[in-house]
Amino acid sequence: MRSVLEKSLSGSKKYWLWVGFLLVVILGGFLAYLRQYNEGLGVTGMSRDVSWGLYISQFTFLVGVAASAVMVAIPYYLHNYKKFGKIVILGEFLAVPSVIMCILFIFVDVGRPDRILNVLLHPTPHSVMFWDMCVLCGYLLLNLVIGWTALGSERKGFPPPAWVKPLIYLSIPWAVSIHTVTAFLYSGMPGRHLWLTAIMAARFLASAFAAGPALLILLCMIVRKVSTFDPGKEAIQSLAKIVTYAMIANVFFYILEFFTAFYSNIPGHMHPLQYLFAGLHGHGQLVPFMWVAVVLAFVGIFLLVVPKFRRNEKILPFALLSVFIAAWIDKGLGLVLGGFVPTPLEHVVEYTPTATELAVTLMVYAIGALLITILYKVVIGVREEI
Repeated sequence: MRSVLEKSLSGSKKYWLWVGFLLVVILGGFLAYLRQYNEGLGVTGMSRDVSWGLYISQFTFLVGVAASAVMVAIPYYLHNYKKFGKIVILGEFLAVPSVIMCILFIFVDVGRPDRILNVLLHPTPHSVMFWDMCVLCGYLLLNLVIGWTALGSERKGFPPPAWVKPLIYLSIPWAVSIHTVTAFLYSGMPGRHLWLTAIMAARFLASAFAAGPALLILLCMIVRKVSTFDPGKEAIQSLAKIVTYAMIANVFFYILEFFTAFYSNIPGHMHPLQYLFAGLHGHGQLVPFMWVAVVLAFVGIFLLVVPKFRRNEKILPFALLSVFIAAWIDKGLGLVLGGFVPTPLEHVVEYTPTATELAVTLMVYAIGALLITILYKVVIGVREEI
């Protein structure tokens, strides 16, 4: 294990500049977190009416990115699709930092870190949050064990040990469960009309299976550019097709929400969508973001559906980035904030993240980027060694 990790300690000047940049961002964010820790959550933009802000929004989005590894695991392990053999470990090592970032966003959102102990010392099985913690920690452990064992076996030139296979099969439904349970956190709240929908879990999974693999493909293309390791063009194209149909399903589910809300003409269901896409009572700071997401979603789908554009690797990154940003705006901004604005009393209380929140958020993302960099550097080192 030590010899494998040592591969992350060697690299070019650009590699170390990137690592140094991430460490600077982490340090700046940590200083902002110390201010939040000392002064309390009052330094954030959250309030009595909007008690979940940027932190929980990013947690919700990253749960989907973490679940994306299953879209590589299912074809490779269940259907013996060998083309995914080179990228399956990249998917598992993308899931690990994603789950760690999810946990860190919860950590910074609760205010005092010792409150985390309440979940461990006083578990409440009737709470969905308790089960969300269980599935997240379990999924993190599964991907760490599977990915590291598979990489070690590959380095030695042997197939993975037999005991890993049951864990691999277990990780597939587990990946679905982490996003399903997170969706239940929202859809189980009857006072929040935007979230009160039976297809919330389906929407979560569709967006996850679009945004997560889109990011994985972009990372594979970066890996191919900065090293001699090639994940394979056919694997990238097959994964791009998965992104295409998942994003189409995601947009279709969103249209269903619009039809149900506006055809039923129920004010409580219409107002959050009106606030997000047209503004409500003179408030509409998220309107430009949501329409950018709409444009990017349809542009991304168009470029991915047309084979000529999808196969063009100069256009493909733009299409994937469009899908990823559209999904991030939807779940990383619109979903959580739209559920709180307007309030159940029909008051419009908007939320704007403070500089402290932005710095802490960047810190968590920088930690995730650093972990991805180290894990992928190890994978590339082993592959080049082989």
